[in-house]
Amino acid sequence: MLRSNRNLALVVFARAVSRLGGSAVWFIGVWGTAAYTFGATPRQLATLSLANGIAAIAGSLTAGVLIDRYGPRRVMVGAEVLSIPPLVAMLYTDTFAPFVVFAALYSLFGVPTWTAGASFAPYIVEGRKPLEKANAAIESGAMLGFVLGPAVAAVLSERVGHPAVFVFTAVTCVLAGVAAWLTRIESTHREHAPSHPWRDFTSGLRLAYTTRSLRYYILMGTAVWFGFGAFSALEPLFYRDVVGVGVEWIGYMNAAFGVGLVVGAQSLPRLPDAVVSARGLAITTMLCGLGTVLYVGSTDLRLIAAGGLLWGVVIGALEPLLRTLLHLDAPHAFVGRIVGTAQWHRNAGELIPLTLVPALAASLGIQRTLIAGGLVVTLIAILGYGTARTLDKAAAARTPSTSPTGPLPESV
Repeated sequence: MLRSNRNLALVVFARAVSRLGGSAVWFIGVWGTAAYTFGATPRQLATLSLANGIAAIAGSLTAGVLIDRYGPRRVMVGAEVLSIPPLVAMLYTDTFAPFVVFAALYSLFGVPTWTAGASFAPYIVEGRKPLEKANAAIESGAMLGFVLGPAVAAVLSERVGHPAVFVFTAVTCVLAGVAAWLTRIESTHREHAPSHPWRDFTSGLRLAYTTRSLRYYILMGTAVWFGFGAFSALEPLFYRDVVGVGVEWIGYMNAAFGVGLVVGAQSLPRLPDAVVSARGLAITTMLCGLGTVLYVGSTDLRLIAAGGLLWGVVIGALEPLLRTLLHLDAPHAFVGRIVGTAQWHRNAGELIPLTLVPALAASLGIQRTLIAGGLVVTLIAILGYGTARTLDKAAAARTPSTSPTGPLPESV
C-alpha cells in the first residue's frame, strides 16, 4: 500500500521520525534527566508529568479545531517547528523548576503532531479496509519510531551525554516537518463554513459525548491510558529502585516494548473483521491491563523484557483499532476534533492517577502500585463489555451508509 500511495508513505515517514525523536527525548531526555541528573522524587516526577499532561490536553484540544479548519498537514508542520525552541531551552536548563516549564511547553507543541498524524488517514484513503490498512501503516511507523527512539537515546546518553538527546530530537522535528509539508491531501471538507473557533470547539465536544459509539471508544481509550498514569511517575523509579539498574535500561526495555508495538500494529489488517468492533476494543483493553502486570510483575530483566514485548503487541493492535473505529463513526468534517478529544482524554487518563501515585507508592511500594493500575484497567474493560455488545448489535442493525468513512454514528 505504501508503494502505491506516495502521500501515505510520506505520512508514515513523518509519524515515524516524529515519534522517534519524541520517545527519545521523553524517556531519556526528560525522564532520565529528572530522575538521574536532578535526583527527582516520586512527587517531583508526578509534578513533571502533571505539568506535561495539562499542556498536552491544551495542545490536543486546540489541534483538533485547527485540523478541521486547515487540515492535518499544516498543523503537523507548524507543531514540529514550534517544538524546537523548548527542546533547546531544556538543553541549557540546570535547575528542576524551569526544566518542568520547558518540558510542558514541548508537550504543548509536540502533542499536536500526534493529533495531526492520527487524523491523516481519512484524508488519504476511503473505505473500511483501506482505513484499517492506512491506520495500521501510520501507527506501525509511529511504533517503529518508538522502538528506535529510546534505544538511540540510550546509546547517545551513554556515549555522548544527555544533551545529545535534545539535539537529536530537534533534528527529527525538522525531518518530520519537511515530510508532512511534502504530503499532498484533499483540502479539508466542511459541511458548513467555518464558524467562531469556540463554537467549532464546543460542537466537536458535543458530538463526541452525545454519540454513543464515539463516547464508548473514547472512554475505553481513557481507561487504557489511566493504567499508564502510574508509569509517568514511577517507571524510572521502578528501574532505579526496584530493579536496580542504570538509566540506559529504561531505553532498552522500552525498545523491547516498542518491538511488540510494531508487531501488534501490523497485525490489525490480518485479524478477522469482527475484531474491528466495540467488543474487539473491550477485549483488547482487558488484555492491555493484564499486559501491565506481565511487564512489572518481576525484577528479572529477562521477564521484564518478555512482558514488555507481549504488552506491546496488545497495545500496538489497540492503537490503530481505536483510531479506525473513531474514523469510521466520525463525520469527516469533525475528524480532527474527535481525534483531539480522544487525545486529551488520553492525557487526562494519564493525569488522574498522579494525585494518588506518590502516596500509594509510599504505602504499597512502587511495583505493587504499578500492578494495581493494570488490574484496574482490566476491571473497567470487563464492566464495559455489556455496552460494547449493545453497540455492536445496534451497528449490525443499521443500514450501511454510503459515507466514505463508514456508517453514520448513532446519537443519544
